[in-house]
Amino acid sequence: MNIIIVDDDKLVCLSLQTILQAEEGITVLATGGNGPEAVRLYEEYKPDILLMDIRMGGGSGLDAGEKILKNHPEARILFLTTFFDDEYILRALTIGSKGYLIKQDIASIAPALKAVMSGQSVFGNEVMARLPELMMQKTGADLSDYSMGEREKELIRLVAEGLSNREIAGVMCLSEGTVRNYLSAILEKLGLRDRTQLAVFYLRGKGVAVP
Repeated sequence: MNIIIVDDDKLVCLSLQTILQAEEGITVLATGGNGPEAVRLYEEYKPDILLMDIRMGGGSGLDAGEKILKNHPEARILFLTTFFDDEYILRALTIGSKGYLIKQDIASIAPALKAVMSGQSVFGNEVMARLPELMMQKTGADLSDYSMGEREKELIRLVAEGLSNREIAGVMCLSEGTVRNYLSAILEKLGLRDRTQLAVFYLRGKGVAVP
């Protein structure tokens, strides 16, 4: 896969480039240091994935990501940052990014890139831990356009709140097997792959873009 790295810390860019190019199948086409450079480099190279920081001097990664995705909805953008502010997470989800990772977890970056390349959305453990609380701040997806029963809608909400199949079974007075069957049917209806994408779908208020 061909990627571009954008971070205003040149040492971070160099380190990431060295680490990722040691991985089989990953090629770093270019690096940049701010949002406008990210937009320019994306237009020039059309990478498979843009790996980008959020807070950068000279132009926000979120602003750049929004601009790129407006012109190229198919773009795969993975944010890599030291911050997991609710505002940043929500905006990253809303604009349609493919993931949000925390820089300290270096070992997760290459697997995350491969997961994004395969069509998944990837969010770090710290971010996933915030999703249930963020769910309390947002109404969630409008499911009226989908053929969903009330139990399916309730199950989606519970998955988004972070409950396990066993916990959902207890809340809804169902067997775990029935919960699994409902979940499989919901994922198929929405064209999603897993529980993470389902939670992201609900939080964004729209479908996850899956190629």
